[in-house]
This record gives sequence, structure tokens and C-alpha cells, in this order.
Amino acid sequence: MFTGIVEEIGEVVAVEFGAESARLTVRGPLVVSDAVHGASIAVGGVCLTVVDQPGPGTFTVDVMQESLRRSSLRDVAPGRRVNLERALAAHGRLGGHIVQGHVDGTGTITARTPGDAWEVVRIAVPADLARYVVEKGSITVDGTSLTVSAVSAVEEDEPWLEVSLIPTTLDLTTLGSAPVGTTVNLEVDVLAKYVERLNAFGRAGGASA
Repeated sequence: MFTGIVEEIGEVVAVEFGAESARLTVRGPLVVSDAVHGASIAVGGVCLTVVDQPGPGTFTVDVMQESLRRSSLRDVAPGRRVNLERALAAHGRLGGHIVQGHVDGTGTITARTPGDAWEVVRIAVPADLARYVVEKGSITVDGTSLTVSAVSAVEEDEPWLEVSLIPTTLDLTTLGSAPVGTTVNLEVDVLAKYVERLNAFGRAGGASA
């Protein structure tokens, strides 16, 4: 489990694509400093397992087809900057919100509006994820825990959400330099998905009673 508090910006230094998978080597001196084989590190919001440490400050991870299909890692190339976070220690602080590192899909940055000390970023959201997003709720964007500051109306054909990035987020995550058109990984609040699933079973049980 993660909290969406990015620890450092890493860099993808090597990529090997297979038929239905990929192997990435990432430079991240902080997050790999105490890593062991099998450790979990969120790379751009995707929970991945350390399988090798080929050199100082680097680690290697395998990415399966499901993760490639749902995330922007399907288009990753050497030189790509990625947000990195180690798994939460049991005694750690939950500084953001409960983040699984299980990316639900991708969105696209469609606008950036600067303020005096922050920036409002609008992201187009897939219709099948929009129902889980609420104003003042939590959303994970490229592994960064953020508060939703505005959402599109339910009846809009092209749903979107907005987040407001403070100077720290702009400086210490990849979102600070991501231009309009950037594809970002999205993980919605897992609690919303549980509620939807429970309600579906409740309705099915009621109908068959």
C-alpha cells in the first residue's frame, strides 16, 4: 500500500518489451536505498516489484500486460521521468490517502491555469471512471495523491476533473512540468468501487428474493 506522497522523481534508463510484458530499469537512488528483492515501489503510480538492482541507485521491475494496458507505461521509453514512492511502512504516516498502486486507467491533461502560487490542472477522464470521482474526494494522478477541486456535470459527454497543484507538488512531482496533452495514470478511490459492487450484489439479491 502507498499514500500518494511522491518521494523522488526517477528516470527510466532502460526498457525491454516482450510480446505481452516489459522490463524497466529505473534510476531512483532514494527509493532503492533500502530496497530488497521483492520490494514494492510505485512507478508513476503503478505498483511494481523489484526483481534486480543492476547498479548503484537503479532497480529493475517487470510490467505485465494488464499494467501496460491500463497505464501510460505501455508507451514508456528511456529518459522518461517518473514519480517514485516506496510502499508504506506499518509505522508510517498516511500523509495522502489509501493508494493501492493499481491504476484504473489513463486520462489526458487538457488545460493548465496558473494562479499566484498554484496551478489548476484539468484532466479528461474516461467515462467508466468518472462515476467514482467526486468533488473534494481523493484521486491519484501519476502516483500523486490529490484532492479533486472540481468535476464535470453528470450529463456532460466528455467528463473531466480538476486538481489544484501547490508549489511543492509542482516542484517535486512530474506533474509540475507535464504539458497539455500528457497522458497520466489514474487510480480512483477504492472505497467507491467497493460501495458500487456491494450495491450491485444487494440489488441482485433483492431481485431474486
